[in-house]
Amino acid sequence: MAGAAEDARALFRAGVCAALEAWPALQITVENGFGGVHSQEKAKWLGGAVEYYFMRNADLELDEVEDFPGELLTNEFDTIVEDGSLPQVSQQLQTMFHHFQRGDGPALREMASRITQRKRKVTATALKTARETDEDEDDVDSVEDMEVTAPNDGAATDGVCSQPEPSDPDAQTIKEEDIVEDGWTIVWRKK
Repeated sequence: MAGAAEDARALFRAGVCAALEAWPALQITVENGFGGVHSQEKAKWLGGAVEYYFMRNADLELDEVEDFPGELLTNEFDTIVEDGSLPQVSQQLQTMFHHFQRGDGPALREMASRITQRKRKVTATALKTARETDEDEDDVDSVEDMEVTAPNDGAATDGVCSQPEPSDPDAQTIKEEDIVEDGWTIVWRKK
C-alpha cells in the first residue's frame, strides 16, 4: 500500500512540474532572467515548493492555491502575473491534488500527459511563427507602433529594466507628459 502512495506522489510531483513548465508566464520570467542568475534553479525549486505546500495544506480553496504561486513569482522573480493564467494553472494544480488525494494515478498520469502535449503543440507553433517572422523581416510597414510601460520609481532593478544612457544626441528623451500619474513611464517606439 505504501508503494501505491509513493507512486501517486511521484505522479503528482510530475504533474506539478508539467503544469509549471507549460505555464508561459513562468517560462518567460525564467528565459528572461527575471529571477536573476539563478532563474533556472528557482523554477525547479518552485515545483518542489508547490508540492510541499499542497502536502502541508490538504483542504485548500482555489484562491489560496492562486495566492501561493503568485506570491512566489512576485518574491522570487519580481513578476506579477496579470495575463489570466494564474487561475488556470492553480485550477490544474488543485485538480491534480484532488486526484492524488483519491489515489487516482491514471487520472494524474493523463492530466500530466495532456499538459505536456499541449505545451509541445504551443512550442511547435511558436517556433513555426518565429521562422515565418524571420522571413517577413523586410516588411517593416507591417509592424504596428508598440507601447511599453516601465515603473518609474527611481530605483534600478538589477539591470533588467534599467534605461541605458543615450549616447546619441538625437535619442528620444522622456517628456513630462509621458509620465503617467501612477508613476509609470510610457516609452514610445520611434519611427
